[in-house]
Amino acid sequence: MGQIFIWILGDRMIKNSCDWVLMALGFVYWAVAGLPVTVIGTLLYWVLPKQYAQPCGKFIIQQVSKTFISYFKVARLLIIDDADLKKLAQIPGAMIIAPNHLALWDAIFIFAQIPDITCIMKGAILRNPILGGGARLAGYIPNDSTPQMLLSATHAAKKGAKLLIFPEGTRTKSDAEWLNPFKGGIALIAKYSHVPIIPVYIRSDSRFLEKGRPLFLKPAFPIHISIKVGEPITFAKGGNVDAFTQQLEDNYRAELSKPHPLRRKPQTAYY
Repeated sequence: MGQIFIWILGDRMIKNSCDWVLMALGFVYWAVAGLPVTVIGTLLYWVLPKQYAQPCGKFIIQQVSKTFISYFKVARLLIIDDADLKKLAQIPGAMIIAPNHLALWDAIFIFAQIPDITCIMKGAILRNPILGGGARLAGYIPNDSTPQMLLSATHAAKKGAKLLIFPEGTRTKSDAEWLNPFKGGIALIAKYSHVPIIPVYIRSDSRFLEKGRPLFLKPAFPIHISIKVGEPITFAKGGNVDAFTQQLEDNYRAELSKPHPLRRKPQTAYY
């Protein structure tokens, strides 16, 4: 009996060690791939006309993202249901794609399946040595200045862009029941661009890469993620921005609180 216990314990230790190594290799790939993308992206940003530069940048980011996710799936570290995103990618026309923001890698799942997307992101990321060059080449929009961000995003949406914006503005806090309160920017973009918002509901059985979670804490693998797309929501003519923002947030809370195998659970202390 003791020998069986030792064998099981040893097997688990070997699996945990392998998972650690495989996870580390995945992020090494992201860092290593990010540096040449930044260099190439920066060069092409200054050389190519905008009409060629942005599709090129988006294609590069999509391929890097797809490879990253494929690696995690092949390594049996990730099981993801993203069929809805693949269907959404086939729908033409302007839209505001709006996921809740559980973890640091949420945007990567969107990039991998929807190539012609324009992301509204933190200006610090655009200046990041690993992500900056590709993001600038793709024409992503910084949110450093709210008025300028709203102007750029509205203009892009009116020209037919698919925008990616996280309504929470940042990753969901660890002590939040379902999500953070929504920011008003998404309502303003929807109001002035007359473009529908496409709710995207992300669920996971893991707090991996969550805001405030130490990176050295190994999650339980494989991580399960579900990404579902909701019905379009439009800003009614003459509507109130604050009321619309609250209604949008209520929509997400109602959906994410429904019974589901990956329904969010209260967070216990990390230590």
